[in-house]
Amino acid sequence: SKESLQNRSDLKLSVSRSTDNDFLFCLGRAVGVGDCKDKLKSHLRQRFSRVSEGVAKAADSASLTQFYTELYITESGTSEVNQDHEVRHIENASRRPAAPETTITCEDIFKPHQHSPEAIRFVLTKGVAGVGKTVLTQKLSLDWAEGRAHQDLQLLFPFTFRELNMLRDTQFSLVGLLHHFFSPSKDLSSFQQLQVLFIFDGLDECRLPLDFSGTPVLTDPTEAASVHVLLVNLIRGRLLPSAQLWITTRPAAANQIPAECISMVTEVRGFTDLQKEQYFRKRFRVQAAVVISHIKSIRSLHIMSHIPVFCWILSTVLQRLLEQTDEPELPRTLTQMYVYFLVVQAKVQNIKYHQGSVADLHWTPETREMVESLGKVAFEQLQKGNLIFYECDLSECGLDAAAASVYSGVFTQVFREEPGLYQDKVYCFIHLSVQEFLAALHVHQTFINTGVNLLEVKPPSIFTRAFRRKSDILQRSAVDQALQSPNGHLDLFLRFLLGLSLPTNQRLLQGLLTQTGSDQTNQETVKYIKQKLNEKNLSAERSLNLFHCLNELNDHSLVQEIQKNMREGQLSTYGNMSPAQWSALSFLLLSSDSDLEEFDLKKYQRSETALLGLLPVVRASTKVLLIGCGLSPHICGPLASVLSSSSLTHLDLSHNELQDSGVELLCSGLKSAPSALSLSSVIGCGLSPHICGPLASVLSSSSLTHLDLSHNEIQDSGVELLCSGLKSTPCRLETLRLSACLVSERGGAALASALSSASSHLRELDLSFNHPGPSAELLTALQDQHPLLFVRLDPGGERWMLPGPRKYSCEFSLDLTTAHKCLLLSEDCQTVSRVTDEQQYPDHKERFTYFPQVLSSSSLQGRCYWELEWSGEKLDIAVSYRGIGRGVEKENEFGKNDQSWNLWIDKGKYWECHNHKRTSEIMYASSNRVGVFLNSEAGTLTFYQVLSGGQLSPIYSFSCSFTEPLFPGYGLYIPGSSLSLVKLT
Repeated sequence: SKESLQNRSDLKLSVSRSTDNDFLFCLGRAVGVGDCKDKLKSHLRQRFSRVSEGVAKAADSASLTQFYTELYITESGTSEVNQDHEVRHIENASRRPAAPETTITCEDIFKPHQHSPEAIRFVLTKGVAGVGKTVLTQKLSLDWAEGRAHQDLQLLFPFTFRELNMLRDTQFSLVGLLHHFFSPSKDLSSFQQLQVLFIFDGLDECRLPLDFSGTPVLTDPTEAASVHVLLVNLIRGRLLPSAQLWITTRPAAANQIPAECISMVTEVRGFTDLQKEQYFRKRFRVQAAVVISHIKSIRSLHIMSHIPVFCWILSTVLQRLLEQTDEPELPRTLTQMYVYFLVVQAKVQNIKYHQGSVADLHWTPETREMVESLGKVAFEQLQKGNLIFYECDLSECGLDAAAASVYSGVFTQVFREEPGLYQDKVYCFIHLSVQEFLAALHVHQTFINTGVNLLEVKPPSIFTRAFRRKSDILQRSAVDQALQSPNGHLDLFLRFLLGLSLPTNQRLLQGLLTQTGSDQTNQETVKYIKQKLNEKNLSAERSLNLFHCLNELNDHSLVQEIQKNMREGQLSTYGNMSPAQWSALSFLLLSSDSDLEEFDLKKYQRSETALLGLLPVVRASTKVLLIGCGLSPHICGPLASVLSSSSLTHLDLSHNELQDSGVELLCSGLKSAPSALSLSSVIGCGLSPHICGPLASVLSSSSLTHLDLSHNEIQDSGVELLCSGLKSTPCRLETLRLSACLVSERGGAALASALSSASSHLRELDLSFNHPGPSAELLTALQDQHPLLFVRLDPGGERWMLPGPRKYSCEFSLDLTTAHKCLLLSEDCQTVSRVTDEQQYPDHKERFTYFPQVLSSSSLQGRCYWELEWSGEKLDIAVSYRGIGRGVEKENEFGKNDQSWNLWIDKGKYWECHNHKRTSEIMYASSNRVGVFLNSEAGTLTFYQVLSGGQLSPIYSFSCSFTEPLFPGYGLYIPGSSLSLVKLT
């Protein structure tokens, strides 16, 4: 009808107008966003195109693009908190051998990766103070503003927690907060569905109560709330779900953000060695080679120069010293470095504000007062853990805002004032290390001037002050307090405090410090530190810092003693070294340029004391060999703590009586190990089925790819527990060795089931020397179905179900043609005795003519075990290649060459010897019966004491690649001694 036609026409017109209105709205919004984007880019270009390096004054600023040096950024994988002192964090990172890591550039930080193809919403970047996190956020902001990168973003809003802290008691909507900080955004009333990036720099400086469990939910960007409520809901993804976030923090605060909110964790490592050199070549055109060479020669400076701001401090000092003379005395310790830095700043302000010259006295009454006041602030805020301060913090230290502004204007490069919105100000030292140095200076000055020890909780009386103004009293209490700190927060402070006691450093601060340093006082402190180093309960990390302290005190005696023993090849025969000496060796190894990729404890000494002292070296290594080192379950706790924070990829603990209790402790470290541990061997460690539960948990929660449990009696029940881990989806195990583990049909069937599961990554299974019975057919069938899978079942059979190595018993006779003429063999050639008179043996080219030795008539290969009884002293129980020399040369004695491996028995003790190297005694002989187990394929040779009842107690285990057939051999040096082979049934 005509009416219906009119209605249709009106409807079409209405839809058309509605569509036009939506289009106009979207067009207007797009124009508004584009306008805001242009203004915001202009604002950020003005804000970040020129920034300060180390200093805060605009007059000293430089082009960010010009001085920016690319930083080393890696994908960290975890936001787990690290409470260690940040200098220790840098030292540990600098020692790690180069390993494959995912490196990231500033341009790619929000780009999806191969292993994480989904869009990245939230990046958490951690890094120590001064490593370059703030400059990195400024560089990304400037790159966006200048159109070089991240152009997919429509808007970018960089905040700092320093600014947000000032709004703690103020309420804003999210839209209002953006308008408050970024005036170009005021033209927009909604930010929904826009590609927005929020940057929040300095989570560790946050004083807002970020409560992720109790904060109310907020989804409306126009609803007002406290700033911390906005932040929590923005991080949770409730406010502006489409927005991206980037938060930076020091490591200690990284766990404040729930892990489920974070898409990716990255770490700014500062400068690599190459980036360091690039930085110094930019700063020093002519003398760059001299500067780089000096830094490389001083380990402490070399390590600290991974931090960009320290490179700036270093450059400031070296530039001034190199300008003064052709052959300057460059700083060689951290204390000396910071003393020079303070002197340089004092001279600069003297010239700038008092018209002085370079040669003038640089400590005026005004500058002394300033340094004392800044030292008080540094110390009191350090005790509270504050790196940034507000006016209320300064007033608690007796410093008003006016004086603080003056100090920041004079000592610009030491203490700086940063303006916030509406004239609010934030104060900080340019780096944590500068704060720690000034804090140490304040404590030192206070003690010398007043006798008050600020490190003591209870102040001393006037009477005791008069008798306690000796520097070593202060130094001892500082050492004690630093050692009590579990995370080393006073480590660097202690180094500075002790370094300030040196007369050479006090002379540099003449006019500021009273000269009190004396060699006698410092020697008392050195003696006290050495006493502490010998305390058994001292952690390895604490020991290392005490060696840094000795370095600051210019005492190198312990290290030089160890160097001498290493040069003379006496380290392994040095007897029972003290804990201090092992710590000295650890410090020496970590301070050298030697390759620490592989650590083998046997190179030093096979003992738990040695391992405890060398744990920092273990932490720095990727391959750790602890085979047959006489370790017990007690060592596994300390070792587990190292595993959880190292870059270890290969760990071999075979042939140590660790037992279930020890390996269970290790499992906790293996589960939390940050690196991909590829190989873990615990062959012959006295394990039972019980341990397979914790091991299964490791398999289901770590990236372990190789596990060798051979020669442990884990049996079918243990294998079934392991299979629960093998079947779990996260399990990445590729190689499992269960040779000689008493596995029968039930265990074989469990393994066949695990291998057939869809989640299995296993590529190699060793079940040799077991008796899987009919289940072997199932495993063989699986191998046929999966060409990439290799299953080893031979040899197999019931005979291999006997416990212990006796299942490999073998028989052989001694070869009369090799016997020295002072050796008498029994008719069956199973016993050899040392006699006084030479026997009438015919000459033979195989006969030993000088050393009283004898070899077996047949060689041994594969897995072989034999036992013998001995009597007398000075006896050799060895295995040797056939080609060992027979003449008078010293190298022809068992163990004195690279062709034989020897257990030496003398005075009721055992020693091991190979290739001229003999350790201190391994243990006392509690039995006159020795078992020998050779596994030539695995490259192991293990000696056991056979105790009453037949139990086997490991004496020593050699590990090497045997390239020829091996012959048992014996040496008898004292008449009346004898050795007899024991027939095993």
